[in-house]
This record gives sequence, C-alpha cells and structure tokens, in this order.
Amino acid sequence: MVGAGAAGLAAARSLAAHSLRVTVLEARDRVGGRVWWVPSARTAVPAELGAEFIHGRAQESMALLKDAGSAAIDTGGESWTCGEDGVLRLDESGFVSATNILAEARNLAGDESVDRYLRRFQRDESLRDTVAAARAFVEGFEAADPAIASVRSIADEVRSGVDYASSRPISGYRPIFERLCDDCAGAGVQIALSTAVKRVSWRPGAVDVTAMGPLGTAQTIRARAVLVTLPAGVLRHRDDDTAVLFEPGLPAAKREALAKIEMGHVVRVVLWFRTAFWERICEGRYCGAAFFRCPTQPFAGYWTQVPVRSEMIVAWAGGPKAAALSGYSHEELIVRALAGFGALLGEPELAHREFEAGVTHDWGRDPFARGAYSYVRVGGGNARAELATPVDDTLFFAGEATSDDGQGGTVNGALQTGERAASEVATALGTSG
Repeated sequence: MVGAGAAGLAAARSLAAHSLRVTVLEARDRVGGRVWWVPSARTAVPAELGAEFIHGRAQESMALLKDAGSAAIDTGGESWTCGEDGVLRLDESGFVSATNILAEARNLAGDESVDRYLRRFQRDESLRDTVAAARAFVEGFEAADPAIASVRSIADEVRSGVDYASSRPISGYRPIFERLCDDCAGAGVQIALSTAVKRVSWRPGAVDVTAMGPLGTAQTIRARAVLVTLPAGVLRHRDDDTAVLFEPGLPAAKREALAKIEMGHVVRVVLWFRTAFWERICEGRYCGAAFFRCPTQPFAGYWTQVPVRSEMIVAWAGGPKAAALSGYSHEELIVRALAGFGALLGEPELAHREFEAGVTHDWGRDPFARGAYSYVRVGGGNARAELATPVDDTLFFAGEATSDDGQGGTVNGALQTGERAASEVATALGTSG
C-alpha cells in the first residue's frame, strides 16, 4: 500500500479483514495525508489545515465517526456577502442560484470550460449576480480554474447532491483516523512512516516497491500487488528526485487520464483571536455569522466555527486567487489574511489587537500532495474512472481523484475508493467472499 491517507488506511483495514498481509508505506511522519489537524490550546476545536467539512450523506465518514464515538454537526448560521460598495449584507440564497445554473450544463451536447459556459449568460443583466456567484463557487468550493475546468464534470457533482449539505466532525477528523489506525493495528497492518516510495517495479502478479526509510536507507518490499493512493499531482510529477517511478511506465490510458485531472490550488490560513470580537461589533449583527464572503479580496472567504462557538477564523482562497498567493511566505499569508478580515468587518485595528496567532500550509508546494484536491479538465469525463481501473490485476488505484460518483475532492470519496480498491485486490488475489 502506498499512502496512509484516508484511502490508504480504509483499504488497508479492509484488506487485513481478508487475512491478507498488508504493509502501508507513508512518506510523511504522520498519517492522514491531506487531512491534517493542529490542536489548539485555546479552543476545543482543532485547526484543520486540510480537509475540514463532510459533504453530502458521506455514509463511510458517518459510520467511522459513529464507531469512534463521535458525530458530525451540520454547518449552520448566516452567510454575509460583501457587495460592490464594500458593505456586508445578509445573503439568504447562498450558492443555490449558482449551482442551479451550473447543473444545467449537463444538457450540453459536448463539454466545455466553465468560463466559456458562463459567458453564454453574461449579456443577461438579470443573471449578472448569478454568473458571478457561479464563478466564485467554482473557484472557491471546487478550487478550480474556470478557464480549464470541465463544466460537465462540475454539473455532475452538483447533481449528485454532494455540494449541497455540509457538516463538520464535532472534534475534527482526528477521531476517524485514530479509529482507522486502531483497526489497522489490531488486524496486523504494518504502517511505515517517513518512508518515501521511489520506484514501483512490476510485472503481472509481482511487484517490487523500493522506498527510502527515515534513516536514508533504501528498502525493497516484494508483493503480489500494490495499491497506490497517491494524489494525482504526485502520480503525474516527473521533474525531480521526489517523483515516484513506475517500471515499466503506466499504460498510455492511465497517463492520458492523469493529464485530464488537475489539482486545485487552495490557500487556507487559520487565525486565532483572544475573543470572538466579530460577535460584539455592530450591536451583535454578526453573532450568528458562519461565513463572510468578499469576491474582491485576496481571501474571498472567511468562516467561523458556528454552531460551535470559537475564537478561530479560517481564511480561504481557491483557484486563481490561491495561485496568485502562492509566492508569499507563511508569515506574509497570515498578515494578509488578518488584514483582509479586519477590512471586511471595517475593524482593522480591533482585529490586530485581538489577534493571537495564525498557521497555514501550502499544499501546492508540498511534494507529497502537489495541490489541495482534484478537479477534471475539459474533455476529461472518463478520466477519474480510467485512473481507478486496475492494471493487470497487479497495480490498483484509490484516492479522491479516482472517485467517479461526484465525490471527487472529498474525504468520503477517498474512503469509498479505498474500500472499492481493496475489494478489487481481494478478488484478484482470490481472497474475496
């Protein structure tokens, strides 16, 4: 198994239940992959530097939370949007109109970019705000560039219902991963951290995986099959010594699929304050605020932890806005996020006085991620399914980028594909049933 993220751990647990010997190789010094929580000394809610929300019904995620003795809580509260005049106004419609206009793209005869699709409506003055909201949704929620993102793919996700209902694990994602790790350990799964896979040499029915261990020593593990859960950006990367090489190389169809799957850019900054001062200003106007949005700012979105009360704010930039911030240091990003939040509320000095600390992580520059989560480029309608297809009953693939039922880019999509791929491996090795 390559990768100890959601897909890798879910698959390892499932395979071990089939009495198979499973070894998981993970380049990081922790499990979780693009799920990464940072405990807070001030609040009971951890800071999630990666995945934070649960989207849609997410049956696998909900079942794991229940098994871990935890639960999810619906995200509620008010959304406030900054207009062209710089004034925050209560937005009761949210992204409903935006997702509705995107959903209609399923009726197109062929695929096209989100940008080209939305240009069809730009002459209709009555749809100007809807079009702007749709573009903001694609850039922010999907972390995608409208100029290259497949509108048909996004329409399929919208239609699946994943984009509508959102919740949060009450104690963050940590309980899910602790449960997965406990189950894996109990079933005899070996998890090797700080062990970066360098080469996968294979032929039908046999695999040699060469990895570099924590002490800089190479080791080779031989197996009948390997399940790869690396992000699409890592699988595609070939430019330096952090690349994972396949010998022989992946089939042409697999390489073409990877070329059609893009990694979205995201910059997330978590800000801690002494108090939830935004609940006091303007005579308590924002006491019930969950989201603040301002399309003209570098960070187009900020959110609280409502309905949980917390002194923590998350600043978010996705798509082209995130790409524009990619050259800044962590310290500069925190400064810009803080300044943006203060300006948004019209209280820049108060925000600076109340500020305590900030933290961020650049997933785009992370060699073990190379982006936040995946989206499909124009013409890549079958790319996720093709990436998921096993090769000669020897190479198997899982991870959110292989989810073709509208759950791409989500933790639940990763969990589900891990279990799907584990079933494929068990069948190929004759241990299913």
